[in-house]
Amino acid sequence: MAKIELIQGDITKLEVDAIVNAANKTLLGGGGVDGAIHRVAGPELLAECKTLNGCETGEAKITKGYKLPVKYVVHTVGPVWHGGNNNEPGLLAGCYKNCLKLAIDNDIRSIAFPNISTGVYRFPKEIAAQIAIESANEFLKQINKFDKVYFVCFDEENFSLYQKKLSNS
Repeated sequence: MAKIELIQGDITKLEVDAIVNAANKTLLGGGGVDGAIHRVAGPELLAECKTLNGCETGEAKITKGYKLPVKYVVHTVGPVWHGGNNNEPGLLAGCYKNCLKLAIDNDIRSIAFPNISTGVYRFPKEIAAQIAIESANEFLKQINKFDKVYFVCFDEENFSLYQKKLSNS
């Protein structure tokens, strides 16, 4: 099975086949990791995103990486947390599964995920980490075409949560 690896740092600096962008529904850039990815990739990323007609929550779309050190950016829209009664966990799991499926469809062998929905979308970090790890493990048990799947945590809190949960999975 593909090895899951945890990294603390800046996802825009990773040299992998694809990084995942925690985007908003327009795919036209925003704050957090979305803004950082658009800034590093350059205006060509925005131009390609404009042709995609947005993206629904839990779904994923793919673009080139442009000035990023990756071939592709897989864009996904995580759910905004409203207390957990609006299928937020299912939608977040869908983000991971749909990104991995799109990666397989594009012969991507290494992919890096940020902490989807845990910033301005207020998804509880501990629940989000559990969903991310379970979703990736479940997918990789069924389809093992990846060399590496990375979880990239920008902050110490998420890094510690993922470290603890990965050691228990």
